[in-house]
Order: sequence, then structure tokens, then C-alpha cells
Amino acid sequence: MKRRWAALTLVLALGLAGLPRVWAQQRPEARARNPGVILGQNYPNPFNPDTRIPFTVGDAGGCKDPNRQFKVTLRIYNLLSQPIAVPVLQDGGGGVSTGQAIEGKMLPCSQYTAYWDGQYQTLRDGKMVSTGKPVPEGIYLYRLEVDGFVIVRKMVVKR
Repeated sequence: MKRRWAALTLVLALGLAGLPRVWAQQRPEARARNPGVILGQNYPNPFNPDTRIPFTVGDAGGCKDPNRQFKVTLRIYNLLSQPIAVPVLQDGGGGVSTGQAIEGKMLPCSQYTAYWDGQYQTLRDGKMVSTGKPVPEGIYLYRLEVDGFVIVRKMVVKR
């Protein structure tokens, strides 16, 4: 049993170390560049079979420049730092169309909700598409990048 815990601890440590700039929000220079980004906790958590991820882009007190666009990417990772999915935009302001993958998407200042169906995705013709296979029970990370500023949170899949 002790070996299992030691192996799990090693996998967790290696997995978190492998994510690029995962803890950027803790560096002072990253905090100074924060473009008013808020990443909420997914709900429900733990979840089965799908989840929603709330996030805000732009200044919390209102946009100083309503025409400004932010480059936004949201990805789901397993604990081995392997990207497994890109959620789609479910709800948001600024007249942005929903149902599109949040991968290098230009979004105006607003509050948004992303949706993930809890399934693996694979890269086909430059786009992430669902494989139809649900991810196994466990801990996953979701990583929001807005104009180079990164925030990471964890979520739990319970089957």
C-alpha cells in the first residue's frame, strides 16, 4: 500500500511539473500582467458525465475598452500533463457565437461558460474532435490562458 501512495505522489509531482507555466499566477510579474481574468470552479464537481466551467475575461469592474479582444484558450489535462480535451463555449456575452472550441479564440470582455462532455478528444484535421470514449474516474486539470496569463484549477470525474 505504501508503494502505491509513493507511486501516486510521484505521478502527481511529475504531472504538475510538466505543465508549462502552470503556476504563472503566483509569479509577481504575471500578477502585474493580469488582464482581469477569473477562472471559476467547474460545476458540478465531482461530475459525471459533463461539467461547466465559468470564466471571466477583462476587468472585473467593467471593461475600460469595450472593443478590446483577448486571445483565450481553455484545455483539459490529465495528471500526466497530456492535453485530453478542449471545451466548447456554451454561454457568453459580447455577441459571441456558442458551440465553438475555446482554442485561440478572440473574445471581448465578458463572463463566459465553457462546456465539456467528459470525453476524450483527438486532433483531426487541425481540430479537436470527440472520440466518444469517456475519461476514467480521477482528477483532471483545466488551464485557462488569456493573452499569455495562465490560471489552472482541478476537477474530479466520478463514475
